Amino acid sequence: MANFALSKALIESDHPILETLPAAFRRNGGRVSLAFEFVVLVVAMLLAANGWPSAAWLYAGYTIANGAFGWLVATGRL
Repeated sequence: MANFALSKALIESDHPILETLPAAFRRNGGRVSLAFEFVVLVVAMLLAANGWPSAAWLYAGYTIANGAFGWLVATGRL
């Protein structure tokens, strides 16, 4: 849930870094971005459920990286 919330918050922030994203990721409130987050989550869950437990750890690292990036944007350090 954290990745979805962070992604939505970033899209709604209108931060200048969003200009580096393709327009499709920003359009319609970031629906493509949220769909991408969902696909990443489902793939990580499927891999973890089928004998790749490191996929869950990689997804956890991805979540931490997203959180750090969101914190940098929210505090104006980026």
